[in-house]
Amino acid sequence: MLNPTVDIIYSYFPKLTDIQKEQFAKLADLYTFWNSQINVISRKDIDSLYLHHVLHSLGIAKFVQELTPGTQILDVGTGGGFPGIPMAILFPDVKFHLVDSIGKKIKVVREVAAGLGLKNVEADHIRAEQLDDKYDFVISRAVTRLGEFTPWIRNKFAKKDKNGIPNGILYLKGGDLSEEIKESKLKAELYPLSGYFKEDFFETKYLVYVPM
Repeated sequence: MLNPTVDIIYSYFPKLTDIQKEQFAKLADLYTFWNSQINVISRKDIDSLYLHHVLHSLGIAKFVQELTPGTQILDVGTGGGFPGIPMAILFPDVKFHLVDSIGKKIKVVREVAAGLGLKNVEADHIRAEQLDDKYDFVISRAVTRLGEFTPWIRNKFAKKDKNGIPNGILYLKGGDLSEEIKESKLKAELYPLSGYFKEDFFETKYLVYVPM
């Protein structure tokens, strides 16, 4: 089977503007180039960029549906910019702060954001624990176990909710998460991504939502 092209994004998000379509289309060339300089996506996975990375990241968007302009989102352990960059394309009126403890990954994020002309992305080489800012949501993609992740960002949330769901963690993770959620002692809600996307890749993938 051929690896999906950008058309898979257009099919699941039919209301994209021409600018957004162009930005999503540019991701393949930008990541292919920067990944050859600084490895942020495994070599064998770069061909599956739109399925394994871009669409996967947008599972968060399928869950939240809408975000109020001015919403502040922190992407912890963003790596090469996932889920933050695809989300920033989809929500141009939302502010995204992408952080990672590995500086060369943040260089890729900055270059990709600049190549796309994204004005709503800030990227910093810093650990989440060192941040003093407050955010409406913290997003991340399988950085570590929930019980280890939460202490890094527990005090990073704005008190006032401005969206359809309360402020909290939106975490993309795969596999059987029942033990991990139990261990974390969090009131986590689990949403299978197979409810949004029909591809086999998503059968074991979930969005974990933790209101904070």
